[in-house]
Amino acid sequence: MERTPKSMRRHIGLFGRANVGKSTFLNLLTGQDVAITSSQPGTTTDPVEKTMELPPLGPVIITDTGGVDDASPLGPQRRQRMQTALRRMDVAVLILEPDVWTGHEDLLLRDIQAAGCPVLAVVAKTDLQTPAPAFMDKVRERVPTVLESSLEPGRREALMAAFKEALGRLLPAGGLSAPDFYGGALPAGGLVLLVVTVDSQAPQGRLIMPQVQAIRAALDAAAMVTVVRESELPAVLERLAAPPDLVVCDSQVVGSVLADLPAHVPCTTFSIALARLKGDLPAMVRAARVINDLHDGDRILIGEACSHHALEDDIGRRKIPRWLREKTGKTLDIDVVSGRDWPENLADYRLVIHCGACMLNPREMRHRLEEAAAHRVPVSNYGIVIAFLKDVLPRVIEPFPDALTAYYA
Repeated sequence: MERTPKSMRRHIGLFGRANVGKSTFLNLLTGQDVAITSSQPGTTTDPVEKTMELPPLGPVIITDTGGVDDASPLGPQRRQRMQTALRRMDVAVLILEPDVWTGHEDLLLRDIQAAGCPVLAVVAKTDLQTPAPAFMDKVRERVPTVLESSLEPGRREALMAAFKEALGRLLPAGGLSAPDFYGGALPAGGLVLLVVTVDSQAPQGRLIMPQVQAIRAALDAAAMVTVVRESELPAVLERLAAPPDLVVCDSQVVGSVLADLPAHVPCTTFSIALARLKGDLPAMVRAARVINDLHDGDRILIGEACSHHALEDDIGRRKIPRWLREKTGKTLDIDVVSGRDWPENLADYRLVIHCGACMLNPREMRHRLEEAAAHRVPVSNYGIVIAFLKDVLPRVIEPFPDALTAYYA
């Protein structure tokens, strides 16, 4: 992996009516013809994403969405796509035409505010029409930060400076710093031993995103990293002069890793580390205990954030459902959703088991957790559930004291 993954970038969304200039504004920001522009309304249908660097803010994704006033038969679907995109935005940019504010803008602004998303407004096409001062005052009453966009030569740099300054004020402080991956479980100058699985589901010639994150986070924490397959773990432990400060392994081999590992060596899994990074680890640990109370006919939702071709023994679609049925002895109704699909009928489920969400940014994962909580549906995580089913959960959450406290509470 040579570039910052999408899930670790700031997400900025462009929203507005059809033909107000969203795609033109995207092209202006990027300095490229990323999105097709036309005077014909409805040119942009599905959201268009563009990754770029915005120094000093860092790597971002700018998403151009379809018009909210689409009156075609596909309009409701496009609006749903827009609302789905809004769930993962760190900042929403409301694109306006000079001197035009309609009920669509009112509705869109309510959607943005309901999502808890910071917002700034951009009045586009000011090279064609100068907005009236009264209109600008009206916009500022609703959206405090308002910029003007023009295609006039020489205006781009000033716009970019103002845009980045506005984003700097609106973006949440901090973000996903790489060292946070370990949550304090890896000391500076320590040694982390990463146990990875190389099997038929491993990508050819590269590591998966959580493994790359773990390596980079260790380097950023001034720690040392050793990477090994589970079959070579005993040999590596013998060759080390001192035991590692932390072992992080693939969830599917946690049983065999713990069998080879001295009891005093802290150990967790990539999936559990991600659950702490992007979710609520103590709550997800408590949720796993629901498995002990499942009954015949209970519905379970498996949430897989990435879209991939499922192999014969896929972890989410095959292994976890099989292990659940074996552990509980119950007849369970198990559904699987992948990618950005997320059901509206969450209240129908007894438990949600989510992947590590390495493909989702924190905001989108937080939205899923909040939506489930609103329906009183507990959410756990692949790694937590697998460790629970293998009766080793306390062992692999020891590096995170608040999670261990939740387990015994």
